[in-house]
Amino acid sequence: MGATLGAVTIASLYFVKVLFLAVMIAAVGIGVTELVRSFATRGINIPLIPALVGMTVMIGGAYWGGTAWLLGSFAMTVLLLMFWRMFQGVENYVRDITATILVLVYPSLLAGFAALLLAVHGEQGNRGADLVLVFIATTVASDIGGYFAGISFGKHKMSSLISPKKTWEGFAGSALACMAVGGWLVSWRLEEDVWKGVLIGAVVVVFATLGDLIESAIKRDLGVKDMSSFLPGHGGMMDRLDSLVVALIPVWVLLTLLV
Repeated sequence: MGATLGAVTIASLYFVKVLFLAVMIAAVGIGVTELVRSFATRGINIPLIPALVGMTVMIGGAYWGGTAWLLGSFAMTVLLLMFWRMFQGVENYVRDITATILVLVYPSLLAGFAALLLAVHGEQGNRGADLVLVFIATTVASDIGGYFAGISFGKHKMSSLISPKKTWEGFAGSALACMAVGGWLVSWRLEEDVWKGVLIGAVVVVFATLGDLIESAIKRDLGVKDMSSFLPGHGGMMDRLDSLVVALIPVWVLLTLLV
């Protein structure tokens, strides 16, 4: 299922951008649902439907309305959900609202920056698609490079408390893969200097790794192994999106400034 979803995603990216946007909203929506249900196992109440509506408005608004719409709709969604939760009683109000804001930021708000990249127009009309491709490919390269380097050479643990399987050798493999793919794609697709892609790759590997660790910390705190079994053999959707969403803002900043 993961490979099929990836193929559909890349195809839609270049041929029907609105379809890519729909795939992204669906994927993030599944991730939000997983988070809400995982929090519910600990008695933390997050209103699912309003959170999904807010997420959809944020991502769609970012694509058609830009940064102001993304940030404005995020702020309005937070306020509306604060009011929504207030009418359900004040017990555990602060705890529930804090968790709600976490879900609205991660992954909803962060995913909106992918929509901002997608909306960029160039002379050939595919500039936004190329920017998103650079981001996705470098982040996926981080996972693949880290996996193979980790199982082949991994000995020194990064954080046994949070994620026992992550090693510094795996991180080095992620870094090499990210910088190689970033340099290649930025040169090929964006026709920019290779060093810019290498820099983007270096930033991606740091934040993608932090994304993995954040997800691991959340799961450990909630007492779950995977967010769900939506992707057989891979866990839940959030187990695939964790590195992507956390890396989005720094990559958006670099792509905006450098290319």
